[in-house]
Amino acid sequence: MRVVITGGAGFIGSHIAELALAEGHSVLCVDDLSTGRRENVPEGAELAEVDIRDRGALDEALRRFEPDVVSHQAAQASVVVSLRDPLLDAAINLTGSLNVIEAALAVGARKLVFASTGGAIYGEIPEPERAKVGRPPLPISPYACSKLAVEHYLHAYRLNRGLEPVVLRYANVYGPRQDPHGEAGVVAIFGARLLAGEAVKVFARRTPGDGGCVRDYVYVSDVARANLLAVTGAVEASVVNVCTGRATTTAELLSGLETLLERSARVEQCGQRPGDVERSVLDADDAVAAFGPSTSLDEGLAATAAWFRGRDGAA
Repeated sequence: MRVVITGGAGFIGSHIAELALAEGHSVLCVDDLSTGRRENVPEGAELAEVDIRDRGALDEALRRFEPDVVSHQAAQASVVVSLRDPLLDAAINLTGSLNVIEAALAVGARKLVFASTGGAIYGEIPEPERAKVGRPPLPISPYACSKLAVEHYLHAYRLNRGLEPVVLRYANVYGPRQDPHGEAGVVAIFGARLLAGEAVKVFARRTPGDGGCVRDYVYVSDVARANLLAVTGAVEASVVNVCTGRATTTAELLSGLETLLERSARVEQCGQRPGDVERSVLDADDAVAAFGPSTSLDEGLAATAAWFRGRDGAA
């Protein structure tokens, strides 16, 4: 197949590109390199340096490549940025996504896989529940609102334009190549700060020192596998969580990284961060049925820590 991956030079997109190439597909990575890196694009993939807000350039890139399917990963992915600049968030995540959908349909690519967010769309998930796909969404940030809006647009395109979308609602994705220089990606931020001997901030679930928010952490290779199965038509559901179903506090995550990196953190206990839900844990039953068992947190953190140590040059 001929696969376009928007955000293909980014953290998740580059892993999808690698797997797609390994399985014999032709790949075009569409990325404006604002957060993605040229060196992330795997050998054998093409790169079109295009901003998804530029409809003309996007149309041209897809017309030239003639894809069979589009995996749409490009996004403004920070809750904090979305609160600070909701118009920017909407321009990229909503208008940009509509540009991708229209450009795909214009070249006859009716299959589209969309990277949505299970970690933000569902809102608060009280103990001991896990969010199933049918749970009514309760987004509390502009980022979550824009992602949910695209999901609704995709449903409308399915009914009216013959699009065949698959929505993948990611939990908190982590792994090698995640950028620590941003608001998203606590594993990457902690890893980089531990190796640099810098203090780490633990944002409170409710009060400083309470262990922090509870999250469902999913390894990037599992996310890439989910995308490839969706791209090739092996996923029957139109919306699927991509998750582990395991609840982990920020403090537990930090402790695991301290052990793996053999570093002790200087911890700054902070208050609640605006836009953060206290607890977000997803139901993994459909994910296991669709994609197979997920990587354990211990195994995923070990692989990620090894990558950080190799990049840092640590022994």
